[in-house]
Amino acid sequence: MKLTLGFSPCPNDTFIFDALIHHKIDTEGLEFEVFYDDVETLNQKAFRGELDITKLSYHAFAYVADQYILLDSGSALGFGVGPMLISKKDYTAGNDVDEIISNLKSQISNLKIGIPGKYTTANFLLGLAFPEAINKQELVFNEIEDALVIEKIDIGLIIHENRFTYQDKGLKKIIDLGDYWEKKTGCPIPLGGIVANRNLPADVQHKVNRVLRKSVEYAFTNPKSGLEFIRKHAQEMSEEVMYKHIELYVNKYSVDLGEEGKKAIRLLFDTANEKKIIPAIEGGLFLNP
Repeated sequence: MKLTLGFSPCPNDTFIFDALIHHKIDTEGLEFEVFYDDVETLNQKAFRGELDITKLSYHAFAYVADQYILLDSGSALGFGVGPMLISKKDYTAGNDVDEIISNLKSQISNLKIGIPGKYTTANFLLGLAFPEAINKQELVFNEIEDALVIEKIDIGLIIHENRFTYQDKGLKKIIDLGDYWEKKTGCPIPLGGIVANRNLPADVQHKVNRVLRKSVEYAFTNPKSGLEFIRKHAQEMSEEVMYKHIELYVNKYSVDLGEEGKKAIRLLFDTANEKKIIPAIEGGLFLNP
């Protein structure tokens, strides 16, 4: 059986999917037609129901939970992995998250903010911390640093490997929005997950979940096995940055969400529902045992 599969060219995704798409594990008869896209493009494809299996942001998942079900494996959750607000100029000062947020709130409505997509979890967190942030410009995530350098935008909301590279361009960290979430909830921040189209038979959904878990476990056991594949899609990233990226975003929740991961996802959606940031979700989110 052949399925369409979408994930990003970022190292955490290529690390996770390498063994699966290159048949380094038993895929139980499944074949995959792969599409490599940035997360916001994948979100838009999910809105249109184009793919059988896809990576998407948790913010976007809230809008397609009637079409897709979340798999137990492949997710990016964690502590200290949140999206970051950065700038070229100094816009705020403070010693802790609350003080920084308080200082920035009075200024942020007048600042142009580059975001990696409306439906990214990064933008969701930005809205939670700074509802006053209304002047936003959508950019591909890897264009945000350069937009700051040439002062096309005042503040950038960065994700993925850019948290390792922004200082090389003379840019400054304002706040890690993951720190904000962790202080507020005590939970890991859910960033992105892997979902399966609900139109697929239940046994196929479970088969995909099994082989994806095997793929993640294989990657952990053989971390350099997919090096050339990861490097091919990592643009100009050094091997050191690639594996820092992987170490940050691929962890125990990528193998299996577990109850802790599922609790964090439910809390994310409950918080968003309370603030009317996302539509009400009916039915189950997670793959049935």
